[in-house]
Amino acid sequence: MSNLQLDSFNNKISSRGIAPVQSKRRYPDFVFLVTALSILPSLGYGEPVSLTRHGDNIEVQIGGKPFTTYTFDPNISKAFLEPLRDANGVIVTRQLAVGNDIPPGHEHDKGFEPHQRAMYFGHGDINGYSFWIEEAFNKYYTHSAPPPYGRMVFRKIDEMRSGTSSGVIRATFDLEGPDRKPFAQETQEYKFSGDKDSRVIDCEFVIKAGKEPVKFGDTKEGTFAVRLAPELDAPGGTMVNSEGGEGESQVWGKRANWVNVDGVINGQKLGVAVFDSPDSFRHPTYWHARGYGLLAANPFGLSYFYSDPKHNGSYTLPAGESIKFHYRVLIHEGTYKDAGVSEKYSQYVAHP
Repeated sequence: MSNLQLDSFNNKISSRGIAPVQSKRRYPDFVFLVTALSILPSLGYGEPVSLTRHGDNIEVQIGGKPFTTYTFDPNISKAFLEPLRDANGVIVTRQLAVGNDIPPGHEHDKGFEPHQRAMYFGHGDINGYSFWIEEAFNKYYTHSAPPPYGRMVFRKIDEMRSGTSSGVIRATFDLEGPDRKPFAQETQEYKFSGDKDSRVIDCEFVIKAGKEPVKFGDTKEGTFAVRLAPELDAPGGTMVNSEGGEGESQVWGKRANWVNVDGVINGQKLGVAVFDSPDSFRHPTYWHARGYGLLAANPFGLSYFYSDPKHNGSYTLPAGESIKFHYRVLIHEGTYKDAGVSEKYSQYVAHP
């Protein structure tokens, strides 16, 4: 008998002068309820999410405050989110390129890399084309000859949904080389949520091959990336991974469930973590994570990460088939220990 049924029964028998029945399950149910309520905020949910489209951009607000903007401008080689903010509105990602332009004087910035937008998905070798770097910045790539440039071509917004506790954007793109002929289709899906202490983006990227196989080449330049604000660069920012590694030397090229960087921006202690889902390709992923603020999951660059050409990380996707990548971005207050990043990853795995 449930507690609700028992209460109804006791009300009826009490009116007849009979002593009420005591439930041994009342306390466990109460404990379960308290436990459930304590878990919900830690999952990053709670505040309403509002999505508003303006042409080639979708603005995302959480709890009535700006969070990020999704840009899919056909004049830019790839789609991206920029900037990312924490629950207090502090911007945690680098702000550099304005469209396809770099403000004068920034070409000498530490870890310049103009193609590294705030948050994006793009591998450096898909069928021999780079979706990591961008043709618009070709003049800055002087250290070596860049590979042929690929580009994402926007096709449609499949879903744009606001909600009381989350919001969703799903968009479809064609992948093309210099010949402008599509050879694969990419779907990007983002689910946004947040509470008073955190912001969460659940990401799914699906690439479906066309009539011919699609090869993902072995290169360190990729694949899912967040470029952090300069205040989180080393040594000001501290990078750690799920395996206990700390700093670029112990994180770059290593496999891990998650990587976190925390530091201080505008006097506020905060951090950014990226989780790799067990459902993602080649989990646990390898990390192309740099002390200059790059936090990137890359499951393909094995020969670079092992410094051994015998480790070939390339992968050929058969014609007509799909490959999926799943990640979560968590923006939190305090250090990774304060925020319980390890525990939150376990919750993510249990409740993706």
